[in-house]
Amino acid sequence: MSRNTITPFPPARQREAFRRAQQGPFRPLPEDIGRSTMGWPAFAIITLAACSALFAAIWFSGGPPASHSAAIDPHRASFGICLGATRTNCVVDGDTFWFEGRKIRIADINTPEISSPGCAAEKRLGERAKMRLLSLLNADGFALESIARDQDQYGRDLRIVTRGGKSLGTQLVDEGLAEEWQGFRRDWC
Repeated sequence: MSRNTITPFPPARQREAFRRAQQGPFRPLPEDIGRSTMGWPAFAIITLAACSALFAAIWFSGGPPASHSAAIDPHRASFGICLGATRTNCVVDGDTFWFEGRKIRIADINTPEISSPGCAAEKRLGERAKMRLLSLLNADGFALESIARDQDQYGRDLRIVTRGGKSLGTQLVDEGLAEEWQGFRRDWC
């Protein structure tokens, strides 16, 4: 039988071990000497040293890696479409949404109107832009960057919305659902 194989004691040895345990401090039987050379103090010292080494390795490595995205993109919410008077986290149209009760106008783009469109084609494109913005905001964390002007004439906070340092507005422009902000609204018809 191998030395590393664990086998249960036969009943006679179990009774003998129990009897000896009742008599006082445990001393191995002569035939058990050599099976384990590590006593309690050595075991405690080795365990403490191993735990200390593991702690030091984690501490000096800076700990577990932080989420890079969370540091850059601190905001996250579950957005829906704005309906009714209560608006917390919802999308109004392709360039306007509510976040934590604040109305935000994406400052670097203009999207087709859906509330008063010039034609049916503008309304359809505006609905697509709104749904895409909803999808982008729900996809992951994002950041809100201020611009020189804090609010527009309607009291909306003007912000550039970014993820990983890239503008979500630019993504909408690249997808043909918005245009770069020119300082005025244009006719989409």
